[in-house]
Amino acid sequence: MKNLSAPNISFTDFMLNGFYSLGEWRPFLFIPFFLMFLLAITANSILIYLIISQKSLHSPMYVLIGLLAVVDLILPISSVPNMLLSFLFNWSGISLVGCLIQMFCIHYVGAFQSTLLLWMALDRYFAICKPLYYHKYTEIPNFLKFVVVPLIRNGLLVVTMVSLAGKLSFCSTNVIDHCFCEHMALVQLACGDISVNNLVGLLCAFLIPTADCILITASYIVIFASVFKSGKAQIKAINTCITHIIVMSFTLTFALIAFLSYRIRNNFSPSSRAFVSTMYVLFPGCFNPIVYGVRTKEIRQRFLQFIRKV
Repeated sequence: MKNLSAPNISFTDFMLNGFYSLGEWRPFLFIPFFLMFLLAITANSILIYLIISQKSLHSPMYVLIGLLAVVDLILPISSVPNMLLSFLFNWSGISLVGCLIQMFCIHYVGAFQSTLLLWMALDRYFAICKPLYYHKYTEIPNFLKFVVVPLIRNGLLVVTMVSLAGKLSFCSTNVIDHCFCEHMALVQLACGDISVNNLVGLLCAFLIPTADCILITASYIVIFASVFKSGKAQIKAINTCITHIIVMSFTLTFALIAFLSYRIRNNFSPSSRAFVSTMYVLFPGCFNPIVYGVRTKEIRQRFLQFIRKV
């Protein structure tokens, strides 16, 4: 696969070359990333099984936690296996179509991740601040009002971003200095003007994770104010909120750093960018089910029962 520039040629096949600067040490990355991948798959699969199989975990809050586990399962599956094969066997080739499909999966599922955290914040808001109307707000017809708009927003932005990337010509090189097809990692290889692509990428970063983060923060400020005004009787209600905030902090921090590392001036090396993006894909899948398993009493009890049966 050549990476020589040609004036009338647009590459349709690429090489994913993340962490190439490590040289002969690069294959050893297979071990930690494989262990993280295995942990993410196992932990989220168990969490999904517990929520599906236990009727006591079929309330809206646990259903949302289960959906987050599904997202944390899909996100690494869409990108990590190719990365592991690249480390172990140097199988780094990917077609433009395959790259765009992978890009869509990573960015759409990642966007759905921040939107789920927003839904969790709204669920806690209604449960704590509007307890008398909680069941009314969480009925399917009413809840869909809060679901449809973010999903349409995410879909339109990500489809636009990926479509614009697919229309570019890549005539300078076909080597992507990344472990998977991150949007700007591919777009920066284009030989034409990419200002529109960069703008759409920034809009995705600010209108999805940043906007969700602002709404989530506002929800929790209202929740905490309501709890502290009501006295110590409801302090226990904050425990679930703290769990959500821990998950949100790590997830959105990695997401925003990964999104912005290509789009604003910084001193990140290509390997640093690849590492942050890989952590964005892998770390939440390892971290979230453990946090919910440790901090959520009902899930912890069901998990211990599951272990005893096994």
